[in-house]
Parts: sequence; structure tokens; C-alpha cells
Amino acid sequence: MSTSDVVIVGAGHAGAQVAAALRQRKFAGTITVVGDEPDLPYERPPLSKDYLSGEKSFDRILIRQAAFWSEREVGMALGHRVVRVQPDEHLVTTADGTEFRYGTLIWAAGGAPRRLTCDGHDLPGVHAIRTRADVDLLREELPQAARIVVIGGGYIGLEAAAVLSKMGKSVVLLEAQDRVLARVAGETLSRFYEAEHRAHGVDVRLNVAVAGLTERDGRVGGVRLVDGEVLPADLVISGIGIVPSVQPLIAAGAAGANGVDVDEHCCTTLPDIYAIGDCSAQVNRFAGGARVRVESVQNAADQATMVAKHLTGDTEPTAALPLFWSTQYDLRLQTVGLSTGHDQFVVRGDPATRSFSVVYLRQNRVIAVDSVNAMKDHVQGRTLVMQAAEVEPRRLADTEVQLKELVG
Repeated sequence: MSTSDVVIVGAGHAGAQVAAALRQRKFAGTITVVGDEPDLPYERPPLSKDYLSGEKSFDRILIRQAAFWSEREVGMALGHRVVRVQPDEHLVTTADGTEFRYGTLIWAAGGAPRRLTCDGHDLPGVHAIRTRADVDLLREELPQAARIVVIGGGYIGLEAAAVLSKMGKSVVLLEAQDRVLARVAGETLSRFYEAEHRAHGVDVRLNVAVAGLTERDGRVGGVRLVDGEVLPADLVISGIGIVPSVQPLIAAGAAGANGVDVDEHCCTTLPDIYAIGDCSAQVNRFAGGARVRVESVQNAADQATMVAKHLTGDTEPTAALPLFWSTQYDLRLQTVGLSTGHDQFVVRGDPATRSFSVVYLRQNRVIAVDSVNAMKDHVQGRTLVMQAAEVEPRRLADTEVQLKELVG
């Protein structure tokens, strides 16, 4: 049995950041990171972009090299999946029976890809994009694949479709809703990205449902839609979201429904247990006071820093500003805030120029800004969202007026 002052479950962005932040803040206790993958902590966003395309090697997406962790005496227990938490004993147990005793537990386990459940979902050639192993397997099979069906029009699906179309693959993207990015953006942005993907040869289909996957020579051979059409497919990529990895905490008595509930310091309802990153559900003022999970690298880093501060005596909570980004083709989308629940939006600039922003308002106050190839709007829009600034829509739409001039 291993004993540490702090045990961190999860070796992703959140887990790596909280370990690094603790040492940066002179935390002198022992730290052990328990990760279910065999690899040192690495960046997830490149998996569906630069790493999938081969433009970046795995070594280039490591968050830190091995020497960083050893020099800071952060223990890495990799290849261990935690399946049980015993809060009274301050003990976690992995699938192979290894036990780790903790003083403080930080749960940063993220989530697992939501899997298809239709007939044929488990056929060889059906892929998700969440881990290095997922993408390595996909890359192995790509040379023999000409026709690829991507299921899901969120960030992962669109990013993968962009990379695969640039490789010369025939790509069909299926979205069950009436537009892509429906959960995270307004219609203007959705229609822009649909048009961009179609211009690059992607067959974007909306309002479609998958009935099942068909087999050919022991592998996936096609995607059958509910209307009976069968789309030929050498590979299928499912990008339909994640399921937060919190079952051991919930089984131990932690409160939570969609993820595990945490307070303003990221404390769960269990003693000496924090939760951060994609799996944590926190009351968020940028979501109108709703309890939400925010799936982003920035949120993982912000919550990790918050917990490190709390454990080293800084108990002042801070509201982390939601930030997101996505790269598709030569387009860089940057988002600040959460547009869910907006009752008005303003398009700033002309989408035809491929450089514009969409500003979202609720009750006349700015709650989010989506910027496409418009870095200045993204940077200056942060203050408007942080202040929930009340601005006249006509002034937001006027590109002659910089957003920083509207602050206050």
C-alpha cells in the first residue's frame, strides 16, 4: 500500500496542473498521481487535430517531460484505474487491487467517450477520440480507409472531419440536430461551419439518426440511417460527447448527477475530497447560476489552481472565466463565456470574410463572444463577459468601435 499526503486520480490536464501548482506554491507534502493510461500527462486537444494528422509527435504533446515530475518529487502511478473510494479509511483501490492511502484526494478523472449503442457499435473499425491509444489505433487503420463516416457535429467530430478531408478521405458527417455545434453556439456560427466543411468536400448531413452499423468482412462496412439509406464506411468515428468518470465517488456517497457536485472551492460532499476538470459540476455565474460541467482545458487548469491555493491556505474563491478554442482548416475559433440561454446575438463583421465575431446577450448583457480568426475581439471581449457589460447592440456590431472601448 502506498500512502501520500495528496493523491490525484487522473493524469490529464487537471491532474497535472494541480500537482504542478501545489509544488509551485511550496507544498512540501508527498504527491502521487494515479492515471489509468500508461503515459505521462499529455495534451488532449491535439488528439483530434495535430496528433491525428501526424503534424505533432507524441513527445511534443506531453504537458511536461519526465524530468519535470521527478525533480518536483511527484510520483506517477500510471496504468492504474481507480474503481473504489473509501472515504472513512481515506483509501482508493484500483482494478488490480493496488491501494493508495491519502490525506487529501483530488479527483481529476475526466470522462470516457459516450459510446454508440446501436447494432454493430462494437465492430472493428468503430473509433472514438479521447486517448492517445484511440488515435494511434485510428492512425494505423487510416491508410486502408477511403470512406469515413463521422457521427456527431460537435468540436471533436468537426475537427476530425477537417483533418480527414485534408488527407483526401471521403468524409460524411452526421448530426442528429438541425445544425452543428448546436449545444455550444448560435445558428450564425453553425451555418458558417457547415458551409466551410461542405466547401472542403465534407458531406454534412443534418437531422439524421443512425439505426445501426453494417458489417463487411468482419469489420464495419457501413452506417444504416433510420430512413433505410446505408452509407458505405471503411471507418466510423463517434464524437457524441463524454460520460464523466465519477462512478466510484458516487458509489462512495458523493452528491452528483451529471458529474460530481462541488462547491466554490471544488470540494465534494465527501470529507477531504476535491473534484476538478471535466467531471466536476459547479455552480457557475457565467451560466446564470446553474450547476454545470465545463469541458475545457482552461477550466481544468483554473480549477486545479483553485484547489492548490485552497490547500496552501488561500481560501478566497475565484470565478473561472470559461474559455474554449477549436482549429478547423485555417479557421481558429475562440470562445469566451457560455452562450447557453442567450436571448439576443449580434454579428460583428462579415462571415464571408472568414474573420468575424458573434456576441451573445441575455437581458441586454454580454454573456459570451465567439470569435473566428478575430483575436482582438476575443481578447477584448473577455472583459465584457467578465463584467456582464450592458452594451447597445448597434455599438457591438460596429467594427469601427473596438470592444475595449465598450468596457464599463
